[in-house]
Amino acid sequence: MSYSIQMCVDSKNPQEQADWWAETLGWALEPSDEAFIRSMIEQGYATESETMVHNGVLVWTDGAAICPTEEVGQRGRRRILFQSAPEGKTVKNRVHWDVDLAGDDKDEVRKRLEGRGATFLWEANQGPHFWYTMADPEGNEFCLS
Repeated sequence: MSYSIQMCVDSKNPQEQADWWAETLGWALEPSDEAFIRSMIEQGYATESETMVHNGVLVWTDGAAICPTEEVGQRGRRRILFQSAPEGKTVKNRVHWDVDLAGDDKDEVRKRLEGRGATFLWEANQGPHFWYTMADPEGNEFCLS
């Protein structure tokens, strides 16, 4: 038997991180179920303070998820969940992800991501394979290859 997993990323602002990574990867924001959120508030399981309006949609404040567009709603989908954490990033990530650019020019993608708030950290190589290590707007490392 095999299992599916999701990656969870602590974040100061889960909604903005989800927006940034959805655009970066060409993935989709997972849709918010506004009726469900309202019913949780009406039944006393949640409070208005646990919600916010983001891009005109009622969402949970403490989390936002993205997945490949073609997998939205599917069980076992690839998924990254950005969840609230009060502290900022202070040390190197123990886990990071590599973004395979599928042949797109690394320099062009790097420049585009820097224009959207990413930071170039260093270039590295292993034999003939070169990559850039970058940080997203909250400082989480990732590689472009």
